[in-house]
Amino acid sequence: MLKIVYPICCGIDVHKKFVVATVGITNKSGVTNYQTKRFLTFTENLNHLLEWLKSHSCINVCMESTGKYWIPVFNILENYCDVIVANPKYVRAIRGKKTDVKDSIWLCDLHKHGLVYGSFIPPAEIRQIRDLMRYRSKLISFKSSEKNRIQNSLTVSNIMLSNIVSDTFGASSMKIINHLLQDPDDKEFDVEPLLHKNMKTDPETVAKAINGNLTDPQAEKMRICFNHLDDIKTHISVLESVVLDLAQPYISEINLIMSMPGIKNIFTAIAIIGEIGTDMSAFHSSKHLCSWAGLTPQNNESAGKKKSVRISRAGVYIKPLLVQCANAVIKDKEFEYFKIRYQQIRKRRGHKKAIIAIAHMLLNCIYYMLERNETFNYELYRVDSRPKNSYIPQLNEEMAVRYLQTLGYQIPDVVSLT
Repeated sequence: MLKIVYPICCGIDVHKKFVVATVGITNKSGVTNYQTKRFLTFTENLNHLLEWLKSHSCINVCMESTGKYWIPVFNILENYCDVIVANPKYVRAIRGKKTDVKDSIWLCDLHKHGLVYGSFIPPAEIRQIRDLMRYRSKLISFKSSEKNRIQNSLTVSNIMLSNIVSDTFGASSMKIINHLLQDPDDKEFDVEPLLHKNMKTDPETVAKAINGNLTDPQAEKMRICFNHLDDIKTHISVLESVVLDLAQPYISEINLIMSMPGIKNIFTAIAIIGEIGTDMSAFHSSKHLCSWAGLTPQNNESAGKKKSVRISRAGVYIKPLLVQCANAVIKDKEFEYFKIRYQQIRKRRGHKKAIIAIAHMLLNCIYYMLERNETFNYELYRVDSRPKNSYIPQLNEEMAVRYLQTLGYQIPDVVSLT
């Protein structure tokens, strides 16, 4: 018989409009008595759920992380109950024997025996930062999409600015584009006054590049894209000011992360804090944190055969962020340790596996920095620029002759040269 870890516990099957809760009370003989009740997801009804749990002295609760629908329930129960939010794939019931009531009883039974591993849920303040930083990343993606649409409009209009400039949205390019939008029919204007003094491309080449046909529909589309781009930039700046206010209590941890090479932007550090929090005791070890972030190979072995060990799909937000930091740190000319490690791994495993390995190393460093409240120690990763003395075996004459004989050569008697 399995050990009873929680004699009184509750399993909640969460849906959009209602939840089904089952309280299991196990007596000293090991017999469990179940009581099931259904509640709507309005705040008033969820408060009734909390009072119902209090009436049964139940503080251990388990529920699935169903979309965003678990969050209203978690908000109500968080302050009183010890809530375990489980990944659905770890608590899925048998297909064909599923009902809402059976699902809640199944969750209650699993949690009663301590078989449910809870997901990482940071404190409410960290969750607010995480939500805003994820929205900021979406806005940045929207900004990139609008820039791509503007670039597509230029391309279909035979305006090849991207062929002659490094940044289509640089100072000189924007002056030319604004002039074209103000007067699309003016095709023979002097471009030289619009060019930056440091621009290497001569005015004649620029004139050839913009000799296209910007139609009125494409010009209007570009104006809409530019207006939307300006609005997105405004929204991002407002959002960043709100995030900075929320992140003030964690400024010391943010400074610790910013002491690392490759992380110079404060919003990158805030995004990392928003994803993993500041209390590293929530993770068993640095390996656990890296596994949670999806930066370690999976275990997939059956009948003594190891199958695919590629990284998992976990960490959909923090993994791309750490990969960006890894791409930045391998280009750091002042600190070359990660660059050298990247080159060593890339020779054997390729770019993608190498960059994931560097991201894994960065997250390891962040874990220990936050755990020990220490800044990044550059001396631990110092690279010795002096060439290492490689081992070269000292061959004597007898060894050289014997080696040549093993290769099939016939060596006549020779006189020693020494």
